[in-house]
Amino acid sequence: MDMHMDRAICIVFVVLLSCSGFGSAGDIVHQDNVAPSIPGCDNNFVLVKVPTWVNGVPKSEFVGVGARFGRSLESKEKHANHTTLALADPPDCCTAPNPKNKLVGEIILVHRGKCSFTTKANVADDAGASAILIINNQTELFKMVCEDNADVNIAIPAVMLPQDAGEILEDFLEKNSSVSVALYSPKRPPVDIAEVFLWVMAVGTILCGSFWSAWTAREAAIEQDKLLKDASEEYLQTEGVGASGFVDINMMSAVLFVVIASCFLVMLYKLMSARFIEVLVVLFCIGGVEGLQTCLVALLSCFRWFQHAGESYVKVPFFGAISYLTLAICPFCITFAVLWASFRHISFAWIGQDILGIALIITVLQIVRVPNLKVGTVLLGCSFLYDIFWVFVSKWWFKESVMIVVARGDKTGEDGIPMLLKIPRMFDPWGGYSVIGFGDIILPGLLVAFSLRYDWLTKKNLRSGYFVWAMTAYGLGLLITYVALNMMDGHGQPALLYIVPFTLGTFLTLGKKRGDLQVLWTRGEPERNCPHVQLQPVQ
Repeated sequence: MDMHMDRAICIVFVVLLSCSGFGSAGDIVHQDNVAPSIPGCDNNFVLVKVPTWVNGVPKSEFVGVGARFGRSLESKEKHANHTTLALADPPDCCTAPNPKNKLVGEIILVHRGKCSFTTKANVADDAGASAILIINNQTELFKMVCEDNADVNIAIPAVMLPQDAGEILEDFLEKNSSVSVALYSPKRPPVDIAEVFLWVMAVGTILCGSFWSAWTAREAAIEQDKLLKDASEEYLQTEGVGASGFVDINMMSAVLFVVIASCFLVMLYKLMSARFIEVLVVLFCIGGVEGLQTCLVALLSCFRWFQHAGESYVKVPFFGAISYLTLAICPFCITFAVLWASFRHISFAWIGQDILGIALIITVLQIVRVPNLKVGTVLLGCSFLYDIFWVFVSKWWFKESVMIVVARGDKTGEDGIPMLLKIPRMFDPWGGYSVIGFGDIILPGLLVAFSLRYDWLTKKNLRSGYFVWAMTAYGLGLLITYVALNMMDGHGQPALLYIVPFTLGTFLTLGKKRGDLQVLWTRGEPERNCPHVQLQPVQ
């Protein structure tokens, strides 16, 4: 097995791990609980900003979640009043407060437990409080709903705070500090420019990977023609050398992908921790270094000044023959990945993550290939079911969406896992990132790259070919994903749920209409009657 095949298998393995479980795009919130459909309990769940002041000095700003019941909050900070915060007595606010406590106009801070949320809110409302903040007994946010036959005639806002935020506020109040808060819920813009950039990034990555894949396939086919043209035994024995760096996916691999990816996803879910994230970071860096190095070497080899270094090789133990250009580029790539891993928590570390991720994806699209439409259909069909199962159906067994929990990086202290392309939201008052998983680019990208290779080998122009249609279908599918994401109020969506029907459906329909489906389905390349046919891209 030569160096190119070793490298291809290494990248396939890394990407197999990175592709599993990241089909959800966008910000992710907790699952909604089902509330009774009764008047007064039909509020939308909204995130609430809670800026605080201690003895008149601004302190931390916390984030809570509004309840299904109660009065709605202001959407702008300038309209939110600074209101004094008071501790409930009793702390759970399940019975009328101590008469000595004057709560008129104040916001009351209470503990969760012993009675329903609506009972606490009614008690606080009757005592004259202007709002109620309920401290959760966990560090995550919990969405408050109404119980059956609840009294939901509540005229004050009710907000849930995470446990750590409540403990901080409670500590200030127990020290007799003067604490005041403001409650408001700013609205997200319908579309953030980060989503536009992420769409361009995903589409552009597939474009680059597809053209590189088609170019190398054309060069390999031309080289094969040259070998076949010479009828000597020596050349016939070396047939296929030009394609030694490629890995064709077969039917078994397409099915096994879903099985292995599912096992890896469950392992991530069960073992999710800060230490396990470090293992993922190492794997991501290995794949990122290989991808970045491959892309830079290919790019620099196009320039005359670097061609000699790219064509001169030296034998390296364990790695075989490596070009001088690769040896020169490798230290830079390793340094880049190490610096990203070391400083991945800083605000602009997403740039390094995206560079490594894009380079890895492009390299995979160039090396890994779908040989025909039959394999592509099986691969995308299985991935389609995989995405839906682990985003939606897994809730029935695990009580939460496994893929969403993994993508969110719960219990790790990290802002998501590294196998994502991400861009910070620029005009969103809640901040966060717009994200897309590697699998949502690589898997449909393999089909798009196949379409361009087929067009080039059959000498089809843009109008009569399949690439433009496949690329457009992917772009529309991804666009619909973000539309659905915004319509679902930020809930994570399985992107392949929308992308696969667009891309695969377009390809199958167009192939059937043009009469090419049989060739696309079985061979995936044109029948070549003469080995001397000249293969050139259509201008």
